[in-house]
Amino acid sequence: MMSHCSLALLLCVASLSLPSQALPFEQKGFWDFGMDGDGGGMTMMMRDEEEGSAVIEEELTPSPGFPTCPFGCQCRLRVVQCSDLGLVEVPKSIPTDTKLLDLQNNRITEIKENDFKGLSNLYALSLVHNKLSKIHPRAFAPLRHLQKLYISHNLLPSVPKNLPPSLVELRIHDNRIKKVAEGAFSGLGSMNCIEMGENPIQNSGFEPGAFKGLKLNYLRISDAKLTGIPKDLPDSLHELHLDRNQIQAIELEDLSRYKNLIRLGLGYNKIRMIENGSLSYLPRLRELHLDNNLLTRVPKGLPDMKFLQIVYLHENSISTVDVDDFCSRRFATKRTFYNGISLYGNPVNYWEVQPATFRCVLDRLAIQFGNYRK
Repeated sequence: MMSHCSLALLLCVASLSLPSQALPFEQKGFWDFGMDGDGGGMTMMMRDEEEGSAVIEEELTPSPGFPTCPFGCQCRLRVVQCSDLGLVEVPKSIPTDTKLLDLQNNRITEIKENDFKGLSNLYALSLVHNKLSKIHPRAFAPLRHLQKLYISHNLLPSVPKNLPPSLVELRIHDNRIKKVAEGAFSGLGSMNCIEMGENPIQNSGFEPGAFKGLKLNYLRISDAKLTGIPKDLPDSLHELHLDRNQIQAIELEDLSRYKNLIRLGLGYNKIRMIENGSLSYLPRLRELHLDNNLLTRVPKGLPDMKFLQIVYLHENSISTVDVDDFCSRRFATKRTFYNGISLYGNPVNYWEVQPATFRCVLDRLAIQFGNYRK
């Protein structure tokens, strides 16, 4: 599904005042905020972090005594790029005023205790696509202002310990995490976004209290081994993406904790049944993604969801669509019109569906039918 965390603006979650019609966020790589050859993406991050402060000419020319740039790396505007160099360890002599440190696409296997010593100004750190299997418990202690940490596509067996309290965004997908221990994120009151999909984690891998104290806005646990919706995730969530798991049903109480959800992604699972009343716990929901499942009917309760605007039901086994499946008969029940309903890839004949079925749809072009193949 999709995705949505534009790193070009250093925001994990897009504005939720209006729902997006795009698919939920899918990260293609670390620099998905649009870093180009001249470092434009980096510069945008810097501008965002400094709230538009201008770059003065003196910053472009090292002053006497300025630390040398690590061999093979590129240093400019407090950005140190050491990617794709075949490094087996964090380089020495990183300038102490560095804001962004890029170490992706190397062969680093371990982060030692003093690898980041003196880098108290560091704001964003990328260790994506290395061979990391071990991080010293005190490795992140010097990083008192770190807000963005990207350690995806490594070999980590667990969430690193003692993450910086300043951390806002953590991307740790595609590792070897099977268990998230109680208190794994303790002390991270500023954390807003966690991406931890593509780890071989099951429902039993989340210990009670694993997310205790977090006030997350965005959480993605896609491409894992979940067989049901986890019970103890933060109740502050606005976006929850559980795509590409092995979830087979949504039971009555599964969503009762997540009353603040605006976008819910459950595509590419094995969902056959959604218990009546289970969606009533999501009064603010605007996007519901249930595509590529095994549903045989439109879920009950959609007409009572006042703010729901986008429903993805394509590629299921829905054979009939009733006149009241989406729109309520009660006057003014829905406060917003649908602007996206996808039903293609289902064995339903669109010419048999009554036109009144979509009386609360903003535009007829928002309805997608057809393209069903046995």
